[in-house]
Amino acid sequence: MSLKNSVTTSDYLNFDATLNKAMKIIKTDKNYKLGFLIVFGINTGLRISDILTLKVEDLNDDSISLVESKTNKKRVIKLNDNVKTAFNLLKERNPNIEGFVFTSNQNTVFSKQYVNRKLKELFGSKSLAVSTHSLRKTFGRQVWSNNNETDKALLYLSELFNHSSPAITKRYLGIRQEELDDIYMSL
Repeated sequence: MSLKNSVTTSDYLNFDATLNKAMKIIKTDKNYKLGFLIVFGINTGLRISDILTLKVEDLNDDSISLVESKTNKKRVIKLNDNVKTAFNLLKERNPNIEGFVFTSNQNTVFSKQYVNRKLKELFGSKSLAVSTHSLRKTFGRQVWSNNNETDKALLYLSELFNHSSPAITKRYLGIRQEELDDIYMSL
């Protein structure tokens, strides 16, 4: 919960470090489903509300098709090798997994609050505001970086995120603020 009249935003995480930590969690931690959720989130850019609705059978193909809960828009997402590898590791840890993917030992679907709390424990610090939205922002920053930080990448991300313009995507990813900070530092 945020304080009244305060501005809250989540930060993005380092993609490679986050991916490595999440893969280690899948392989060794009792909370291996959370590790898979992290890999899935940073590789698809989906909102947590859409991730938590996924069922095991949704992930058995090379892509998933869903209607986003916030926008009601249909989306098809091709699953990359990171997600496929993580999913195979998940199935090795739990060969009988069925139904919703992200469930507790009591077989209830993870809540957004639970995932937020766990992400803060794993990645949070005094200088880093971490939440479920950090996974989506990490995806966006990685796509932008992989595409040489171009306007074309922002255009693609704007479409993927269903933003009304690349300028909103730029602000969403914190790129605009970095550019403004650079102005001060260049004097």
